[in-house]
Order: sequence, then structure tokens, then C-alpha cells
Amino acid sequence: MSVTSILNNANSGLIAAQVQLRVVADNVSNVNTPGYVRKIADQVAMSSQGVGSGVEVTRIRLATDRFLQAASLSAGAEAARNEVRYELYDRIQSLFGDPGGKTSFFAQVDGIFSAFASSAEDPTSSPRRQDALFKTQALFDEASRIAKQIQAVREDADGRIQSAVEKTNNLLAQIEALNVEITRAKVVNGDASGAETAQAALIDQVSQLMDIRITARPVGGVTIRTSAGAMLAGAGAATLSYTRAGTISGETNFNEIWINEPGGTKHALLDSVTSGEIKGLIELRDVEAPAAAARLAELITHVADELNRAHNANTAMPAPNRLDGRNVGQSLESALTGFTGRTTIAVTNPAGVIQQRVDVVFNGATMTVNGVAADPTTFLATLNAQLGGAATATFTDGKLSIAAANTANGVAIADDATTPSNKSGRGFSHYFGLNDLISTDRPALYDTGLTLASPHGFTAGQTMTFRFSNDVGARIRDIKVTVPPGGTVADLINALNDPASGIGGQGSFALAADGTLSFTGVGNPPAKMSVLNDTTQNAANISATELFGIGAGVRISRADGFSLRSDIRQSPAKLALGQLNLAAAAGTPALSAGDGRGALALADAGERTTSFQPAGNSPGGQISVSRYASELAGEIGGNATTAKNRKESSAALYTEATARRTAHEGVNMDEELVLMTTYQQAFNASARLIQAARDMYDTLLGMV
Repeated sequence: MSVTSILNNANSGLIAAQVQLRVVADNVSNVNTPGYVRKIADQVAMSSQGVGSGVEVTRIRLATDRFLQAASLSAGAEAARNEVRYELYDRIQSLFGDPGGKTSFFAQVDGIFSAFASSAEDPTSSPRRQDALFKTQALFDEASRIAKQIQAVREDADGRIQSAVEKTNNLLAQIEALNVEITRAKVVNGDASGAETAQAALIDQVSQLMDIRITARPVGGVTIRTSAGAMLAGAGAATLSYTRAGTISGETNFNEIWINEPGGTKHALLDSVTSGEIKGLIELRDVEAPAAAARLAELITHVADELNRAHNANTAMPAPNRLDGRNVGQSLESALTGFTGRTTIAVTNPAGVIQQRVDVVFNGATMTVNGVAADPTTFLATLNAQLGGAATATFTDGKLSIAAANTANGVAIADDATTPSNKSGRGFSHYFGLNDLISTDRPALYDTGLTLASPHGFTAGQTMTFRFSNDVGARIRDIKVTVPPGGTVADLINALNDPASGIGGQGSFALAADGTLSFTGVGNPPAKMSVLNDTTQNAANISATELFGIGAGVRISRADGFSLRSDIRQSPAKLALGQLNLAAAAGTPALSAGDGRGALALADAGERTTSFQPAGNSPGGQISVSRYASELAGEIGGNATTAKNRKESSAALYTEATARRTAHEGVNMDEELVLMTTYQQAFNASARLIQAARDMYDTLLGMV
């Protein structure tokens, strides 16, 4: 070996040791820097014609392990997803209060029935009436508040989705810029470790927002794809696009989140991600919060309905001068068809003595009024004739009203004790809402009593637009259905279910015996349906969506529309705490101020078994209001506990995955000090070799 070769070997060793020491110095100086990945300088021996010619550092790389990185990114995405779901669902749970507390929403449900039981003990007590009414109004006010706050939580989630989309776009742009920088450094065999470290930190942030897959590019840098394969970065940065909905209600339909790939291909984000913060926010906004809101709406609807059932079966003393019904959303003829049983409409004086009595016997499509034959088209005229001027019945905009002619008299209605009037499980007064205790600003009961032969009441050419989504919430398609020329409910359902011009390819509508219209999606899992737009309107100014409760949105919106009837709120004496005695002798009072049977009926309303429709995660069925409230309390608490457990489990898994990754990628001071000592000695050895070669040169020159 020549002296020149010795010098070259020593010089290469000196340079390599300097590079190694610089790498060690970088590692040591960043030992406490979050997200820093340890650098490694790959050093190899050089040779020329089989003879060693020194060493060189071929590259400086990061101490990454793709398997540990993938595990950490996946665990991080799932942890972020479950954390945001728990955070927001915990807010929903807190709206209901402590289920075991005396001031919780569920305690208020029990409280109103207890208050009416107290009124039954002393029906003439004004303070007890006022207390019962105050608690009733407070319950429905609280239900409205909770319903609105659940929508506020959804609105918050929607806003955070918008922020997450914008953050993702910013991160992807930075990652792609670093891809270019890393590639340039690789081309000239430069040190790209700094850019790679910064890029790794950005990738970690993206993985918190959505689950991603990372692959290294041959030219340096990385390619990032969603779990479904949509390109996010690597050949240009993709952009996500989303426009938030603004003010949100139960009927809000949200815009799609799109991935616009660098090549121009467009994908729905929901088809491409399975975890991450964005996924968690969408699940809370579109699934968990609406389920809680739907259960609340179904509960409060039946609390109102059962109170109204009891109130319509009774009357105040003295009876109110007029009874104004709710909008049944149908024509009078459709509403009357299908009634069976007997009911009595009485006009009473201030002492409770019946002045005029009309007995109505229903028999499906016909009826008799004080023995006079009638049908739904002649019922109103026949009723007014039999009232003999003592009272007048009218039907306007879907509402039946009966008013006594003498302002001192009142109107009371009672069903026959043996064969009470009935349609869809409600008596005559209850079905029309003539003496409701709780009023609502929209249709809330969807067991309409309509049959396939009933007229639907909508004008041909009016339209409904439905949106169908898959199980992850991505839009499948929007379908507009036109009301057909045929005027029956069967015609409407056939048009809806038409596979060509209707929604038949996505599912089908069916009418139950009680007039409830339900939708069943096809596929496994089945498509989800919502109403995007509805231009239909019948003579009662009610749309098909409102009449039948089509879609979860309109059903959810019921919860904030209930309130105590205004005249009863202003005058507690109008609370119906007694019953009309149909067996009272002529000239004797049929009403008594001390009668508390109506109060007992109101107190027992919570224990009466009634039919709940499917809502949220509940299949519905025959159950009492109190039992349904108890189950809802358990479900809300159970869901919150489950969300908390998921959050803690996924956080623990993420912590473990991160610890293992950090153990591999992080800086170990002991190892770095050993390496520093090693390369210092290598540097010294190379320097001594240079000194030895110099001495040899000097000796050789001295010999010449």
C-alpha cells in the first residue's frame, strides 16, 4: 500500500467520523424534542481492485420501522375517533342530568304524575293544580331545551369537521412540499433527515384526523393514501372539500365531504375512512346524537299523548265554553272513517247540568247521531242539527271545534264505558285533540288510522325528494318522486315504491293497520333514507312528510314543539280533573267540582301501556311511558359509559404503540454516548494515521 493510499484511507475515516459525530450531536441535542426521530448514518467500506480504500457514509436516514409506524398511526386514529365521540356524547348525557338525581329530566317525568296524584287528593285545591301545571310545563320546556342542545352539539361537530378538513388540506400541502425537498436532497446525495423528521410529524397529525396508509417512494418522501386507497399525497397533494350546514335542526341534510385527488379523481371521504377524528365527529353528528334526539322525541310525544288521553276522557267543572281540536292533517271525512264505538257530546250549564246531549254511535264508514243515520260527509251537519243550536261544530284547516252558543255554558265529551269510541287506539275527543292538555305546533302522532283506500289529500304533481345513504353515511343517490294522479293512499305508496320513478330500488314503504307508514331499506346493510325536500301540502296545510313522519328528521323535530295549553296555563280551573256522569238524572248535575277521577287518570298516565314506534336504537313496542323513560335513562348512561371505555381502551393501546415506536425511534442517551466515544476514537485514529503517513513522507524525503 502506498503512502498516498494510507492518506486517502485516513482522510475518508476522518470525514466519516465527523459525519457520525454530527449525527450523534443532532440526536443528543434533540433528546427531549417531541416527535424527533433518531438519525442513523449508514457507513460502508470502500475498495479499489480488491484493496481497501477507506470508508464513506452513504446516507443519513431516520431510525423508523414501518410496522411500528403503521401500528402507531392506526392506534392514534382510533384513539382520536373515540376521544371525540366520548367528549361530545358526554355533553349529551349531561343534558339529561344524573338519572338518580331529583332534578334530572327523568325525575321530572315521574314528578308530573306524582303532582297529578296529589291533585286527586284535593281536586278543588288551586295550589295543587298550579303545582301540577308548573311541573308539566317545566318538563316540556326541559325537553325542548335538551332537544335544541343536542342539535347544538351536532352543530359543534359539524363545525369541527369543517376545521378538520381545512387542517388536513394544510397538512397535505406541507407534506407534499417536503416530498419535493426530500427528493431534491436524495438526488444530490444530501442530508434529507431534517425534512423527513418534519414530514413524519406532519404525517402523525394527519393520522389523528383520518386513518391513512404510508409507503416510501423510491425517489424519497412518502405516498399517503386513505385506508380505501384514495391518493392524498405523493404525486401532488389532494384537497378535501366540505361546506358546513350552518344552523342545524333534526331535519338538516349535510353536504358530502369530497377527496379531490391530484389527478382529478373525486371520492366520497366517508367511503375511504374508518377511523380518525373526522370519522368520530361524523358518527356523533349523524348517528349517535340523532339516535338520542329520536328517543327523546318519541318519549316526550307519548308523555304528551298519554296526558292528552286522560285529559280528553275528562272535563273541567264548569266545562269549557269551547273545545278546539288539533290539526289532524286530514279531511273530516278521512278522519271520521274507521271509528267504532260510542261517544257523547254534552252541553252543560255552570252548575254541571246537561242542557243538550248528543249520542254518537260509530260503525266504521257510517254512524248515527241521536239515532239519525249519517256518514262522514254528512256528520257535521247532522251533529249541528242534533245540537239544536245549543252548540255549533266546525271543521277548518284540519281542526274540529265545538263551541257552546251561550257563553255561560260549556261543552263536555265522554265515551261510553262499555264500548268507547275508538280509532287507532284513541277515542273521538282524543283523536281530534278536542280537550288536549298539551298542544303542539306540528303533527306528532303518525298512527293516522288511514287505510289504503283512504284519500291522501295531496295534489298530483307535487314532489318529494329523498336522499339515500350507505351504512357509513356516504350518499348513494337522490330520488324525486311525484304525487300520482290517483288520490288514494295506495296510489301514493305505489308511486313511492315504483322501481323506475320511485324509490323501489332502495327499499319500500308499507302502511300498517293503524295507518303508520314505514320504510324498509334493501341490501345488507340496508340503505338509509332521509327527506331532502317536500313540496306536498294538503287542505290542512300539512305535507306528506309531516303527516306520516317520513324520515327520522321530522320525528326528531317534534321534541321542541310541545307546550301546556295556553288557556289552562292562564286559568288552572280549566284543568280537566272530573268526569261527565252520563247516568245523571235529568235536571241533576253531571259534573262535580270535587270529582278527582280525572286527576287520577292523569296520575296513572305514565303507567298505561302504549305503542311506541322505532326510534334511535329502540325497536319500539308496547310499553309504558315510565318504563320507556327508565330504559332511555339506562341507554343514555350506558352509551356514555361505553364511549368512555372505548376512549380509555383505545388511548391505552395508542400509548403502548407509541411507546414501542418511541423506544425504537427515540434517542437513547447511553447508546449515543457510546457512539460518540467510538467515533471520537475513530476520528483520533484517522488523525494519527495521517500523522504517521506524514512522518513517513518526511522520512522518505530526508532519504533523498
